[in-house]
Amino acid sequence: MTRVVLLGGGYVTLHAYATLARRRGRDISSGALEIVVISADHAHRFHGFTGELVAGMIQPDRAATPLAEAMPLARIIDGRALSIDTVHQSVSYRRGENEIGVLTYDHLVVGTGAKEPASEVAGLEQYGRTLRGPDEIAALAEHLGTVPGAPVVVAGGGIAGAELAAAIADRGHPVTLVHSRSRILGEWSDQPGLVARAEKELDRLGVRVMPGVRLAEVTPTTAVLSDGTTLAAATVVAATGQRPVYLPGLDPWRDERGRLRTQRTLAVRYGVWAAGDGARVEHPRNGEPVPANALWAIKGGDHIGRAIARRLDGKAPRAFTYGGLGRAASFGYGRGISELYGVPFTGALAWLLRLVFFLRFMPSRARAAGVVGDLVRFAVTPRPRRRVAALQVGRPSTVHPAVSAEAA
Repeated sequence: MTRVVLLGGGYVTLHAYATLARRRGRDISSGALEIVVISADHAHRFHGFTGELVAGMIQPDRAATPLAEAMPLARIIDGRALSIDTVHQSVSYRRGENEIGVLTYDHLVVGTGAKEPASEVAGLEQYGRTLRGPDEIAALAEHLGTVPGAPVVVAGGGIAGAELAAAIADRGHPVTLVHSRSRILGEWSDQPGLVARAEKELDRLGVRVMPGVRLAEVTPTTAVLSDGTTLAAATVVAATGQRPVYLPGLDPWRDERGRLRTQRTLAVRYGVWAAGDGARVEHPRNGEPVPANALWAIKGGDHIGRAIARRLDGKAPRAFTYGGLGRAASFGYGRGISELYGVPFTGALAWLLRLVFFLRFMPSRARAAGVVGDLVRFAVTPRPRRRVAALQVGRPSTVHPAVSAEAA
């Protein structure tokens, strides 16, 4: 029997499994090939609709598909990988509080991804919220419902932070978006027109953007910034980048940021493969690291599944050749920005392109249909006026006076 072990329950694992199941389904059914998934989360979290979930447009269970449902031919181990032994081709893991197991592998796929560096900000782990752990997004949405109209601080002005700030503001919360650079959406710097549109959308929703400062400390009632500013905050959410999940045993193949260096085939070394946020995958055209987003993780997982299938057939794996498709962000129902093969789109068309794209990659057709139904109901259901809470305290300026000179 050949055993393939997949670490993590994210996009890389899901799509590596799907490709292997499609290509080697008979071997799995006969017992000649075993696929084992080790994940600390019992469900696959589809983060594409984070903004819609937080804004209350879709139900929480739409974005969470149980691993057993998404990967029915795999053996699922509800546990956390502890270390990897590449010499003996084994991975140790913890299940529950005390049970330690060791599993050998013929092929190992590391898709453990990355998490927000919450420990780097004083008080963030105790009093703030992150988005990458099990049920954290749904928990945030539920929490916001218990503090209606209360001020919120979002740290991090990338796509995730900007979308999240817009979604929370759309619920009627006054939101401050804190960003360490001079302008939000740094990953979209090649599309300045779309960045400008995103800034206008946040302004429309009453989001106050504070560039040039970092989140320095979180207390139960405030967010303290690097310039000494203290903001009242009932909720502080971190969207401040990510650090790869560390697994002992793979140190020789890590780069300076802790990502696993991959070869052109996405192999780290023989029998070990990696993609997604925890891997340094070089773009096949320019050699630069590919973006850390869902699409690249999905395509990386697909490629690894094909590469392992070729190995099982006695063939050499091919190089990863995916060159990218585009990007998209949402700023409320029917409002968005997107870029497809370098062509920019805004407004309802951009929002619709994003919706169709994400529905295409959801792991469950039933949940995708549920998303459509939820959005239709949201569109026809009367809602209170937006930004009620923000209007009660006065519309904040886009750039905080304390940093306007630095940003200029």
